[in-house]
Amino acid sequence: MRIRVDLKTEELPRKWYNVLADLPFKLDPPLDPETNKPVSFEKLALIFPSPLLEQEMSDKRYVDIPEEVLKEYAVYRPTPLIRATFLEEYLQTPARIYYKYEGVSPTGSHKTNTAIAQAYYNKISGTKTLVTETGAGQWGSALSYAGSKFGLEVKVFMVRISYEQKPMRKYIMKMFGGSVTPSPSEETPFGRKLLREDPENPGSLGIAIGEALQTVLQRKDAKYALGSVLNHVLLHQTVIGLEIKKQLQLIGESPDILIGCHGGGSNFGGTILPFVPDKLEGKNIRFVAVEPESCPSLTKGEYRYDFGDTAGLTPLLKMYTLGKDFIPPKIHAGGLRYHGSAPVIARLVKEKIVEAVSYPQEEIFKWAKLFAKLEGIIPAPESAHAITHTAMEAITAKEEKKEKVIVFNLSGHGLLDLTAYA
Repeated sequence: MRIRVDLKTEELPRKWYNVLADLPFKLDPPLDPETNKPVSFEKLALIFPSPLLEQEMSDKRYVDIPEEVLKEYAVYRPTPLIRATFLEEYLQTPARIYYKYEGVSPTGSHKTNTAIAQAYYNKISGTKTLVTETGAGQWGSALSYAGSKFGLEVKVFMVRISYEQKPMRKYIMKMFGGSVTPSPSEETPFGRKLLREDPENPGSLGIAIGEALQTVLQRKDAKYALGSVLNHVLLHQTVIGLEIKKQLQLIGESPDILIGCHGGGSNFGGTILPFVPDKLEGKNIRFVAVEPESCPSLTKGEYRYDFGDTAGLTPLLKMYTLGKDFIPPKIHAGGLRYHGSAPVIARLVKEKIVEAVSYPQEEIFKWAKLFAKLEGIIPAPESAHAITHTAMEAITAKEEKKEKVIVFNLSGHGLLDLTAYA
């Protein structure tokens, strides 16, 4: 029997959850690279609107979701929690496997959750143009959609290799009124410098962030929007975990393991953060972040301060990093090709509250194809990392002859990533 757990729209979370209120430690502050002291509100306000900066620095446990944002959420939220019975049968596991399917959003991934919120707060702050970067294109698509909803111009720098690998994403951005430029580009001093050094530079998220920030700093009517890493982004994504909690409660389940792919940390953080207080109170629950072997920031990076971008324009963030100049291989999981990590996720890994593992590209596509055949959804290459580790945990449960409840976030569909499967 297939189980799809839906909630009524009126049961959609009315507040985002801020994990900073419940952590037994303080995060190291972002530093101004010119002074090595905590960066000032005024400096950050050059690139972000005040309401988002207030959320970034807040330790308030819950933040009200504005009605205008709830209205847009109700188009696709709550998203379904589905029991993967066919995968269970194939693996012959005693584990019960559930996946939260974020691919039902208007642009096919979880990124829409924060794109709508960021567009709204920029709109009420008087912003005219949002500038951003995107890897595989999920974030650029989501922000272009959100910009169209709130009457904002959106400009996207897309990692060049993904721009070439995933043409349909740029068509979606343009359909919603966004403009998209392959990065590195000729449009910024930083991009021109890199192209002079290497005309075939495939780009990276760090490079695209640098180009977006240079563009914002040259314009008074523009602000920067980030799709991952920062506290306010993960805050908006907690609608995922909050819904999972309610949906599991409806069917009398409690998770033993929560799993998500990890690039910058947004979908993983959105999934697990509402459950962190339960673990801190002694509940036996595991959180596993899954990343590509070719870009293993959590599993092989250094825990230290580093720039969030390659150009060195962002504040210094305390995180696991492969170094700002790291250029990842041309893997198809473009959303995971980031050198760093969200500071809050990095600290949770450092404190051993979160586990991290990595897999090669060939392995994740093997399980992605199998999942598509069994469960009827073609997953995004990023989400396939979560599927792969879910299968490993289910196999372990079989070997141990233990019933476990495993929940993973299927953060997006792969219908625009079919060239990767080919």
